[in-house]
Amino acid sequence: MNYQEILNKGNQVLKGNNIKSSNIDCELILSKILNKTREEILTNLNNKINENERDQFNFYVNIRKRKKPMSYILGFKFFWKHKFYINKSVLIPRPESEQLIEQALKYIPVEKKLSILDIGTGSGCLIVSLLKERPKCHATAIDFSKEALKVAKTNANIHHLENKIKFLNINIDKFNSNKYDLIISNPPYINIVDLNRLDDDVRLYEPKLALYGGVTGFESIKKIIKNSYKLLKNNCKLIMEIGEKQKNFSKKFLLNNGFYINSICKDFSDKDRCIISTKINKWIILKIITEEIDLSQMEIEVSEKEMEMGIKLMEILIIT
Repeated sequence: MNYQEILNKGNQVLKGNNIKSSNIDCELILSKILNKTREEILTNLNNKINENERDQFNFYVNIRKRKKPMSYILGFKFFWKHKFYINKSVLIPRPESEQLIEQALKYIPVEKKLSILDIGTGSGCLIVSLLKERPKCHATAIDFSKEALKVAKTNANIHHLENKIKFLNINIDKFNSNKYDLIISNPPYINIVDLNRLDDDVRLYEPKLALYGGVTGFESIKKIIKNSYKLLKNNCKLIMEIGEKQKNFSKKFLLNNGFYINSICKDFSDKDRCIISTKINKWIILKIITEEIDLSQMEIEVSEKEMEMGIKLMEILIIT
């Protein structure tokens, strides 16, 4: 049997099980087995495969037809500019999450040595990608899953960042530390209704701990916002992924917990996906509003926009 024949056979099996990406999936499976690129396979379709290779191919096709994600079958996923080791203990990195990297880079000057916290690091794809772009920074990455942290540490080692990232197995509610210059997070934010509506390849295989954000989908988001206020330096930023219908709640909760909203960014599908906010010193703003502090005499840097947003924030806090 040659490459073309085995690919045709696998394609028929996957198509018969409603796998939309059957062609490319079969090519990737054969690429994994033969340790060849897809290009090498597609330009040598008349090459023969042996019995052992055929059996391996059939084995993986049968796994894939049961909707197991290709990233788990292959053991890797490309994210941002890099290849990441992936297994069933971590959420598969999505292109939408690259928005967090793109936005974070805007706030980190190349020469700055900033301290960054990644809450719920999972595979480590966010913090590793960020430090590859800003190598002078250092980071702490936390997750309450020990198995996820093993994957994240592996990826840090692969990308030679093991000495730049401190990994901790801890829940955000129990985490106490020095103040950070930036916090990034892709929290679980799927609510109980949407969880049961997810595609089979997500619902049946990806870790629920990394998906389920409580009955309403906001439990992890609220924890991260509350704890980020304690963990951030004043006037520093929290950059967080959110669900497409979570913008309004997230904005209100951020405002009521000492942040103002810099911007909300959309993903490639034009859905709200990333919210950028800045920690405001509520005590200072309150004193300014009550005219107990003369801003001109204070040795702090507060822009006009920060002051305007801070005053709006404090008005909300006072009213509520």
